Amino acid sequence: MTRRFDSNDNPGEAAAPRTRVETVMDALRERMASRALQSGARVPSIRTMSDTLGVSKSTVVEAYDRLVAEGALVARRGAGFFVSGHAPPLALADLGPRPEREVDPLWLTRQSLDAGQEGLKPGCGWLPAAWLPEDGVRRALRAVARDPHAPLADYASPHGLPALRQQLAWRLAQHGVDATPAQIVLTDGGTHALDLVCRFLLEPGDTVLIDDPCYFNFQALLRAHRARIVSVPYTPSGPDLASFERVLAEHRPRLYVTNSAIHNPTGATLAPAIAHRLLKLAGEHDLLIVEDDIFADFEVEAAPRLAAFDGLSRVISIGSFSKTLSAAARCGFIAARADWIEPLIDLKLATSFGNGQLAASVVHHLLVDGTYRRHLEGMRARLADAMSETIRRLTQAGLDVWTRPRAGMFVWACLPDGLDAAEIARHALSEGVVLAPGNVFSAAQTAAGFLRFNVSQCNRPKVYDTLQRAMELTQARV
Repeated sequence: MTRRFDSNDNPGEAAAPRTRVETVMDALRERMASRALQSGARVPSIRTMSDTLGVSKSTVVEAYDRLVAEGALVARRGAGFFVSGHAPPLALADLGPRPEREVDPLWLTRQSLDAGQEGLKPGCGWLPAAWLPEDGVRRALRAVARDPHAPLADYASPHGLPALRQQLAWRLAQHGVDATPAQIVLTDGGTHALDLVCRFLLEPGDTVLIDDPCYFNFQALLRAHRARIVSVPYTPSGPDLASFERVLAEHRPRLYVTNSAIHNPTGATLAPAIAHRLLKLAGEHDLLIVEDDIFADFEVEAAPRLAAFDGLSRVISIGSFSKTLSAAARCGFIAARADWIEPLIDLKLATSFGNGQLAASVVHHLLVDGTYRRHLEGMRARLADAMSETIRRLTQAGLDVWTRPRAGMFVWACLPDGLDAAEIARHALSEGVVLAPGNVFSAAQTAAGFLRFNVSQCNRPKVYDTLQRAMELTQARV
């Protein structure tokens, strides 16, 4: 049985294996937490639960009795067992089997954020602060503060700052995406954008398709929206189309969430032929697509965009400046078909009452005064050098790079000799190095031998020394 870590455990100590009774209890708690079993609902019969989980009826009886003692269930003579009271508060960790800490995406994020600027975190998903134009941001803040017409104390317009939306329309056009400023809504970052789109398009229980592997926070956010997640294998040129078509036919997903350019975590780029076939399948199966284009500005040459081929008909494009400019100045956007903009704005007003006007003003200033363009030129060159050096060092250490990215900051690498990335991450963390094991990104848990490396965070010798020691220690246990 899979071993896991509880939230209060020492990360270096494995929890005891779950008993059969606890497994039954966990299965029911998961259904209650996800609202698959609502308050007052009848739970599966003892016979059904026994057959479903492959345990004895006496095991199920004991599990149900324990849940009754906890107050989670009530027993009604002759009728069975029922969910009692109200649903518990939402806890993302309870939606699905609790993962080991090393492959718990939310725990990995916390470790990376808590590590601070001095911590070693080659597994994180952002650039070091020293790589970002902090001086330029300070100058922009001063310029905005000195502008007597700058809105420093008022709410933003529902759409967001008009001048920035005009700039974004021009920038989207460089990637072939035809969107007027009226088709763009500003948000407080990319996650806020995706959250609004999910609120707009999804109902609890809807099926959403994601890549495998994919950005781990897609999974967390979709679980928060009570979506059912299915995944399709990703290749160096895009999703596996045979699997994609099969999943569409079998599961009828409402939505597909993906990166087309600089795919996270693999660094792959969508091929034009794959993009055209994917959109044809989407049309045949009434599938909507969210194209997360947050890494667009890392590109040297623009990759194909689903939103460009589709004309924003069934594709929504979202983006942000958090990765390339400043994570502190939260500013993102949604570009969508014209008739979806007003309901999206209504949702934005209902849930956040707007977006950061000051952040939008700062971003606009940096775009128009040339600071952002100059920053991108230097950053791309620096990332290209870091990419080459990281791949060289990883290959030297015995890892196999899955594909060489054209740009960006991520390398997806396979460990040698069947080594388990979670074990490697556990050893590395004990030395203060935060790694990102593959199953953090895999809904199907099929990437146990992979690690994602952020090349901008891999420039310290200790990263590779720690990785080597962790591999040797793990190999010794095999």
